[in-house]
Amino acid sequence: MSTNGLILEGGGMRGIYTAGVLEYFSEQELYFPYTIGVSAGACMGASYLSRQLGRNRVVNVDWVSDPRYISWGNLLKKGQLFGMDFIFDEIPNKLVPFDYEAFQNSPEEYVIGTTDCMTGESVYYAKNDPDYDLLRLLRASSSLPFIAPIVEFGDRKLLDGGIADPIPLRESERQGFKRNVLILTRNSDYRKSPSRFPWMLKRAYAKYPKLVETMLRRHEVYNETLDYIESQEKAGNVFVIRPQETMTVGRMERDKEKLDALYMQGYRDAGNLMPSLQEWMGITKG
Repeated sequence: MSTNGLILEGGGMRGIYTAGVLEYFSEQELYFPYTIGVSAGACMGASYLSRQLGRNRVVNVDWVSDPRYISWGNLLKKGQLFGMDFIFDEIPNKLVPFDYEAFQNSPEEYVIGTTDCMTGESVYYAKNDPDYDLLRLLRASSSLPFIAPIVEFGDRKLLDGGIADPIPLRESERQGFKRNVLILTRNSDYRKSPSRFPWMLKRAYAKYPKLVETMLRRHEVYNETLDYIESQEKAGNVFVIRPQETMTVGRMERDKEKLDALYMQGYRDAGNLMPSLQEWMGITKG
């Protein structure tokens, strides 16, 4: 196991790229002592650490055409575009069983980032915390504004982890991991634009003014984080893996062929970059 951290960005269905990268890592038995993810990245990371090769592909490609997974019907019936009960209960507990024991017994620390609606700040939950509830926290971290309800956990009201801390590199650094591998889900030229509907945010989340403030600054935080990543990459402290081909998959993508192609792109990119990554990590091939 390396002494580096691993950071997993979210991005809705674009997270299937991360799944492809992690699949290659699993095949190479490459794991990290500290892994932190938000939203879709956190979901992909869970199956990676439970050592269930192929599971992310089955869940996020094979099942995506099921209307219970993602559909406008879900939004009309339950106020959520993604079927959160289906994704975070029926799939892991019945249809594509998740290996909770293997996950819990894995030696790696695993952290899920969420956003606190009252404070507008990030809250991180580590696997070894006494109140850790994997599925509840993955649901919270993946609950996008407008298309998923707020998740109550303990005394907090939580939403998508990518709102407050979209790429939690600095949290990994705070935990002592000064060298980190990042799996990003956007092309290198991407920069986030300001919200086009600030009035909708203010109306929908009027009870949570701090959350609204955070969401209105989200593009600034995201773009500043990309600048910081670039500086750390130049300094040799960060190794970035991101889509090399032009992104054609959207956050709500349901096209199985496009999703599978992006999965395979992640797998190929990881394979192509592995020699450089091993050199960066100081791994010598025996």
